[in-house]
Amino acid sequence: MESDSEMVALPLLSTPIESNYRACTIPYRFPSDNPKKPTPTEIAWINLFLNSVPSFKKRAESDATVPDAPVRAQKFAQRYFEILEDFKKDPESHGGPPDCILLCRIREQILRELGFRDIFKKVKDEENEKAISLFGDLVRLNDAIDDQGKRVENLIRGIFAGNIFDLGSAQLAEVFSKDGMSFLASCQNIVPRPWVIDDLDSFKGKWGKKTWKKAVIFVDNSGADIILGILPFARELLRQGTTVVLAANDLPSINDVTYPELIEIISKLKDENGQLMGVDTSNLLIANSGNDLPVIDLARVSQELAYLASDADLVILEGMGRGIETNLYAQFKCDSMKIGMVKHPEVAQFLGGRLYDCVIKYNEVSSQR
Repeated sequence: MESDSEMVALPLLSTPIESNYRACTIPYRFPSDNPKKPTPTEIAWINLFLNSVPSFKKRAESDATVPDAPVRAQKFAQRYFEILEDFKKDPESHGGPPDCILLCRIREQILRELGFRDIFKKVKDEENEKAISLFGDLVRLNDAIDDQGKRVENLIRGIFAGNIFDLGSAQLAEVFSKDGMSFLASCQNIVPRPWVIDDLDSFKGKWGKKTWKKAVIFVDNSGADIILGILPFARELLRQGTTVVLAANDLPSINDVTYPELIEIISKLKDENGQLMGVDTSNLLIANSGNDLPVIDLARVSQELAYLASDADLVILEGMGRGIETNLYAQFKCDSMKIGMVKHPEVAQFLGGRLYDCVIKYNEVSSQR
């Protein structure tokens, strides 16, 4: 993780950042709330994190890279459980009041202090291999769609289907452990439109009329999410003449893809001419975002990413953590799209939608710098 002094704000954020930006979509509390008493929203979210402890403990127990993994996994579960219960008694304990960034950060810190670096590594590697074997066929299916609007819609639906592979959701971790995820079945099972936030038609309309110079995509999970969801979409942008920057996490967190993993995935997908299924990749860049959580505070990104993003005219935040829970209302100096699937009941309730509903929020800036 880069030190705080090396982290900078994403230059695409609307300024002044201090008054325009906060990395939190759902307010857990308001200034009028009693600082010593947890709010109903805080309780609901603390319980959501409590519910995920058993699946994290199970992953940690089976981490063969850590000596005494079962003992340490038990310590993790106990310590995190105690901190979450402390928040219920006093929201200002442990650097609170809590929000989703703090609750994620504490979970990661405890795991790392106990020697767990990447408890989802095995399942990430397995899912990446499966998805890599399906990539060619999926791209051919998309390329066979002549109608541009239909092809873009199919690619967007692919992002939603891929985004289901999320082991941070207790329910999905349960489903996944039983029978894995079938990508094409997931595509068929996306909830019917209109989605809870549905700007698909306006995004499709813009796709045909404008070509973005450079797009920055903040990516989410390993496996089907990055390989079968984001990469076919990024490849289509490259075909349109857009430079694409994929921003991935610096350190492992849940089953999110990391910067080194993404470099390896793309090297496996390229052919001997350095192409992605016939598309030149010289304008495909991979950036280390400097982030180490499944959510993101765009006021703190790596200098490398800030430099690469400075002249972008499209920013895309993909996934529930980055696109919905922390940055749904983030305002940018350029066009933006927030896209992801709603996998927590608390998020569905806040948005007024269904569980596994879809969000595609597209904002166009009329006069770009």
